[in-house]
Amino acid sequence: MLLRVHYEDGSHGEVDARTLDRLLFGKTRRQFYRPSEVRWVNVYRDPIRGLGGDYGGPDRRQPPTI
Repeated sequence: MLLRVHYEDGSHGEVDARTLDRLLFGKTRRQFYRPSEVRWVNVYRDPIRGLGGDYGGPDRRQPPTI
């Protein structure tokens, strides 16, 4: 699936998820379209993957130990 992006220089395009990951940590993009929320995400203001906040709940990736 390709995702729409707006770059800092005003241009736009479409990239795959792997390329988006690389762009998120560079200085070349400004927004990307998040289809699940049906909106543009501003990478300087909105939460994006890999940069999440604190989570105080149980770790759901590992089964609980008994």
